[in-house]
Amino acid sequence: MKRSPILFLVEIAMFAALGAVLSLPFLTIPLWVQGGSIAFSMVPIFFMAYRWGLKGGLMTGLLVGVFNSLINPFIVHPVQYVMDYPLAYAVVGVAGLFSKPALKAVREGHAKAFTIYIILGTLIGSGLRFMSHFVGGIVFFSSFAPKGTPAWIYSLTYNIGYMLPSFIISAVILNIILYKQPKLLHFGGSQSIKSA
Repeated sequence: MKRSPILFLVEIAMFAALGAVLSLPFLTIPLWVQGGSIAFSMVPIFFMAYRWGLKGGLMTGLLVGVFNSLINPFIVHPVQYVMDYPLAYAVVGVAGLFSKPALKAVREGHAKAFTIYIILGTLIGSGLRFMSHFVGGIVFFSSFAPKGTPAWIYSLTYNIGYMLPSFIISAVILNIILYKQPKLLHFGGSQSIKSA
């Protein structure tokens, strides 16, 4: 089946909306007063990245970031807004670089390679989001650091506290869903993953 541009836009809108819903406070585990919570909001971004590639992941992530900034914003500066919302969520979509290798692994029946690509893409996307928050934390939130604590240590501790669990949750959910239903990665025909 041909990848329709209309389907592409519809899916971006749907999954960005899902990411926004998963950012709602009652569906997250809040850790810090200034923001930052363990959430499932990256899962739809990663899904679109693996399904549509880099463009699908980046566009979905950008929209999730904008929606998230409207739901529960903590904004102290325009640059911080960009780093903590649109940019931070857009770079999650970089996982789309692993879309083709993951699909190839599915087609060739390589379960281990498939799992590695999903975890690697999820790790890189989460890591890039972490870096955006981490740098923003050093620049804009150093005044929140306890006395005697360097800003970079405060930002590292603060951001790793919710990003690491969010990465693990996303990787586990994606591996379960995409391993059981690898046809979600592509269009037309049916595929299954055989044990490698």
